[in-house]
Amino acid sequence: MAGETNLALLLRNMRPHLNPGEYVFCCVADQALLLGTPVLGSFQEPEGLTVILAREQADALGLLYDYVAAWITLTVQSDLAAVGLTAAFATALGKAGISCNVIAGYHHDHLFVASADAERAMAALQQLAEQAE
Repeated sequence: MAGETNLALLLRNMRPHLNPGEYVFCCVADQALLLGTPVLGSFQEPEGLTVILAREQADALGLLYDYVAAWITLTVQSDLAAVGLTAAFATALGKAGISCNVIAGYHHDHLFVASADAERAMAALQQLAEQAE
């Protein structure tokens, strides 16, 4: 099923959802260090494998991390070819002074913001959606 590409509809219907928990980004040189732990996401870089996982999982594995994040899912089904959604929410969050790391999944966009900024980020995203109506 194809996702939405119309920016006005994407913004109006993005319905941000704050997932429970805290999440971290770690870099591992060897996937075997994960001991079979399922990860939320990963990306291979020259320096190692970046993994996103729950903070308690990283702590249990003794993995190092610097950034503790909240995970927000935009529940609107966006098309990977949609233009402008990332720019719109990044601009809104930037104006609020909130850093954001974005992962585009097949169906949804996932935003990782500092845990301390989670509620402010949700408010900024909800305001953006309301302004699009």
